[in-house]
Amino acid sequence: MSSYKTAQPSGAVVLSRTLSGTLPLFTLSLFMSALLLFSVQPMFAKMVLPSLGGAPGVWNTSMVFFQTVLLAGYAYAHFSVKLLGVRRQALVHLAVLGLACLFLPIGFPADSKPWQGQPELWLLWTLTHSVGLPFLAIAATAPLLQKWFSETGHQHAKDPYFLYGASNIGSLIALLGYPVLIEPMLALGSQSYAWMLGYGLLAVLILICVWVVRGRVSAPIQNDASTVPAIGSNLRPSWLQRAHWIVLALVPSSLLLGVTTHISTDVAAAPLLWVVPLALYLLTFVIVFARRPLLQHSWMLRLQPIVLIALLTSFVWPFDVFTAAAIHLVAFFVTTMVCHGELARRRPDVAHLTEFYLWMSFGGMVGGFFAALVAPVVFDTVIEYPLMIAVACLLRPFGKTNGPTSQGEYVKLLTDVVLPLLLFGAIVVAFPYFGREPSNIMVIGSFIVFVLLALMFYGFAERPLRLSLGVAAVFIATATFGQTNGIILQERNFFGISRIALSNDGAFRLLSHGTTLHGAQHVDPSKWRDPLTYYHRSGPIGQIFTGLSAAGRSPSQVGVIGLGAGTLACYHEAGQDWTFFEIDPAMERIARDPRYFRYLNSCAGDALVTIGDARLSLQGEVDGKYDLLVFDAFSSDAIPMHLLSREALALYQAKLAPGGLMAFHISNRTLNLAPILGRLAENAQLSGRFLKSENAGKNAYKNDSSWIVLARHDEDLAFLDRRADDTNTNPWLDVATQPKGRLWTDDFSNILSALVW
Repeated sequence: MSSYKTAQPSGAVVLSRTLSGTLPLFTLSLFMSALLLFSVQPMFAKMVLPSLGGAPGVWNTSMVFFQTVLLAGYAYAHFSVKLLGVRRQALVHLAVLGLACLFLPIGFPADSKPWQGQPELWLLWTLTHSVGLPFLAIAATAPLLQKWFSETGHQHAKDPYFLYGASNIGSLIALLGYPVLIEPMLALGSQSYAWMLGYGLLAVLILICVWVVRGRVSAPIQNDASTVPAIGSNLRPSWLQRAHWIVLALVPSSLLLGVTTHISTDVAAAPLLWVVPLALYLLTFVIVFARRPLLQHSWMLRLQPIVLIALLTSFVWPFDVFTAAAIHLVAFFVTTMVCHGELARRRPDVAHLTEFYLWMSFGGMVGGFFAALVAPVVFDTVIEYPLMIAVACLLRPFGKTNGPTSQGEYVKLLTDVVLPLLLFGAIVVAFPYFGREPSNIMVIGSFIVFVLLALMFYGFAERPLRLSLGVAAVFIATATFGQTNGIILQERNFFGISRIALSNDGAFRLLSHGTTLHGAQHVDPSKWRDPLTYYHRSGPIGQIFTGLSAAGRSPSQVGVIGLGAGTLACYHEAGQDWTFFEIDPAMERIARDPRYFRYLNSCAGDALVTIGDARLSLQGEVDGKYDLLVFDAFSSDAIPMHLLSREALALYQAKLAPGGLMAFHISNRTLNLAPILGRLAENAQLSGRFLKSENAGKNAYKNDSSWIVLARHDEDLAFLDRRADDTNTNPWLDVATQPKGRLWTDDFSNILSALVW
């Protein structure tokens, strides 16, 4: 009789099977945590927008809160592991995740109102009790899961930093997925419940991770030395190392906001433009912390001086919009890759993993605060952008030296200063010839000079100090001695950069905000009362005012949302009361200063200007007050969506007198808002007319424009139909005949649906 002995798996096989699913489990958990972290921020911002409006204090306060809680989450991760050890800390984190469930689903009561005079404090309180603990619990997950993974005995446990890439992939997908998939498909209430389900899934995944960590084998599998890089010693990091981590994280964080502001201000503006730099920023983390990076750090170091030459050229050479934007984005990506590559190269042993992420988070927070809160107050241009480019060059690894006391090194230090000074002088001499007409022979000469300078500049690559000073020299030279294009005034605040300049022929003063023209006026005093740009008398808004007067319906109470240069004031008539609602206080100073514009002083000196978010300001107005409301807040590329919702339109209707009108200026380079307003009018059972003027005569600063007028009754708009017949102008079209979009509410809006493709 034969006997069989059942084969039992060896201990190594059991261990291998136990750990085989560990990496996918931790990767998925990190991915989910980042997905939730990046999706909750835009979701909650949309929730509070109708209550607080679009003032920069709202966005800055929200940014401060999320950055601070993120840092607090990293601090909690570091100190809890340090004090409790991994096993006990894992149980504590489960308790924190469970406690945070009490605050779900995320939201706040509909009847909750901001505190009088203290909206920022109300917002901080609302953020704290609505999303604070869930956000902190998820924020701490990334460093904690990596620390836990290092205790599993997996073959890659000695270097878990590559898992940070999975986290940033989740962030990247959330960033791209929110405006493309989540926002167009789900209302805010549904988004909140979907987020809660995602949180529940993450909690289950983390529970399994805790089970794996607490049941780990004490003797881990030996790591394959070929797959484990040398990442630092187990010695406690010095304060110099910590400072280096902070700066390496600070500079890209500041550059992220700097390049976004520069492109939208001086190159091109478009909705959701901020997504591209942020996506590139997150992608750099994915690449540099990968086990086998697709782009080697040495490649980026060699490439950086080349892209910086192109970047410097873009500041003085008139590239087209797409080329200029591409140059800035490539330079930003490569420079960020260099900084984050150095950060990854200098990461410590896994014993100090949570501390590394703590200081890295602190650096990112400081960089963001500097670019978002300090720079707009201190600088009148986006100078923080080139400043951080120069600092980033200084963070490149230094080449080998012969020692700080060698004579040769002193000579090199001297040339580090002298060569950038020579470069500065050469740029100052050559700059007046850059950008001239191609027929001018000096363009060829100046181009040759710049090529020679670029070659010298590339020679700075091995000397970070020399390269940094060289970049600074070019920027300072171009900023100090460059052409100002007739700029009279330039000032900056949290709303952006406002410029007043003379036209090329010197006959007009122009007001621009970023890349958008917001007004123009004749320099000739005899023409100060002539409205220009989108508001000229033969255009749609001119037809509205003159048509009302001709019909004997001249409005006695007029409200205008958006001041600009004050051009619309020239339609003011005796006996009328005008109120402008303007969110940017700089606009009122500019419009009332006779050195710049005369519309307000010449046409409606007694007009009232109310500073603040228009929707919030209108709530305080008496119902039935206005005969005409003009909305001029949608011509820029970052429209205030809370002013285009069903609830907002209901507010406007309440403020209209019987027979009153609402005129919406919807001229926009990248957005078609007519279907949105058409659907709102249909939902509110309003009548409307639409007109897009053409061939207005841009050389005289009489721009084409698009307008929609809404009224309670169709007969209130009959004067526009008659005016088109009398003057042979383009007819006003019935809004009901135009294409309709999906209804926008405070709970739902979709900016992608309005894009002009």
